[in-house]
Amino acid sequence: MPLDILALAAHRDDVEQTCGGTLLKTAERGYRTGILDLTQGEMGTRGSAAERASEAAEAARILKVSWRDALDIPDGRVENTWENRLKVVRVLREQRPRVLILPYWEGRHPDHYTASILGYEAAFLSGLAKLPVAELQIEASPIKSAPHRPFKIIYASLYRDVRPTFVVDISDQFETRLAALMAYKSQFTDQQAGSGIFPAQKEIRARVESMARYYGMLGGVTYGEPFVQKEVGLVDDVMAIPVKSI
Repeated sequence: MPLDILALAAHRDDVEQTCGGTLLKTAERGYRTGILDLTQGEMGTRGSAAERASEAAEAARILKVSWRDALDIPDGRVENTWENRLKVVRVLREQRPRVLILPYWEGRHPDHYTASILGYEAAFLSGLAKLPVAELQIEASPIKSAPHRPFKIIYASLYRDVRPTFVVDISDQFETRLAALMAYKSQFTDQQAGSGIFPAQKEIRARVESMARYYGMLGGVTYGEPFVQKEVGLVDDVMAIPVKSI
């Protein structure tokens, strides 16, 4: 069965931090959700790639994700190459998501903003009927090799201080989303490695909660996750627009 929504990110735990509540809420409504991590996390200051793989599986279980996988793009060297675009195209054609969540296209970490551009260009390529199937190295079946483009691309913008186009109310999902993030014990437990970069474990909830409360406030709810879309939104009934103006 195709995925309804796929979140693409550079590293394991990026999705949990930026749009985990949205994925959980979507799954709770009966949709099939997925996560594609571009790297294995081998360059992380804390933990090993094997540890992060186990933690990612647990986080996916907590978020009720239907499908999760990680590519073999080098951590710290996510590059928008033809080869890497084809790796993402292969996933898009096999999983066929209707909605694709990408990282915001600007950021501190080069892997993050490169993943955004890579994901967008791969989504475009995935819709080309004449793209050679042999280059994708996937089963040449009408389903798995057929062209496919997501209907909607939205950008998870929590890593960047920009005004969101919209926020998703994750008030009911916040605690579970936090539990999914804390499944990454190698990253968020107190330890000497990275102590000058990572917040102390006792501070993590306060930081995560303050961000969720801020974006929730913008939408008039308790907790929210921010997103940006490039296209103009369409309103069918102005009487049903949420969020109070005054």
